[in-house]
Amino acid sequence: MDDRLILEPHAARVLGALIEKQALTPDNYPLTLNALQSACNQLTSREPVLSLSEGEISAALDSLLALKLVSERLPAGSRVAKYEHRLNYAWNIDGARLAVLGLLLLRGAQTSAELRSRAGRMYSFSGVEEVDTALNALADKYPPLVEKLARQPGAREARWVHTLLPYDVSLAAAPGEAADPSLAARVSELEQQLAQLLQRVAQLEQGGH
Repeated sequence: MDDRLILEPHAARVLGALIEKQALTPDNYPLTLNALQSACNQLTSREPVLSLSEGEISAALDSLLALKLVSERLPAGSRVAKYEHRLNYAWNIDGARLAVLGLLLLRGAQTSAELRSRAGRMYSFSGVEEVDTALNALADKYPPLVEKLARQPGAREARWVHTLLPYDVSLAAAPGEAADPSLAARVSELEQQLAQLLQRVAQLEQGGH
């Protein structure tokens, strides 16, 4: 039996954004809904680039709150709620493992070398070996949080993906080929449509009670 957790489509982006901003902008963390929307829709360090509405992010937060992967805080004297991830408690991961998972959530399939070069201020890896150690630790969890893809013909290294959303290997561009520039936009549109449908189903279910 496969006990892997599959998140609501935009929840992965929300988790990744919370992980990143905790490391990069600790003075502004936890994040308000508005700040989280900006983080999710960043044009840099995101693959694919998304344009999520507040409603879509709220729906993703609701699903993460229900799973106890995110908590909501209302600072004293404030009317604006703030959100933070709870992955260090829920999955007992921090440091290198948390940084690696955050990068995979934000940017999709990557090699160990790519993860090291893109980590920046999220975590200072001593070398690719430390990245591999973190990845293997996440892969050894039950259920696993990451998995290693089969190395594609012509590729020098295998890539890793997180397991919290289904990954379609066929969407990956073949080595030496440029990815279809419209593909990310089509995938993003389909993800947004699915999120809207899921939200509508949830509303109908609540109305039926």
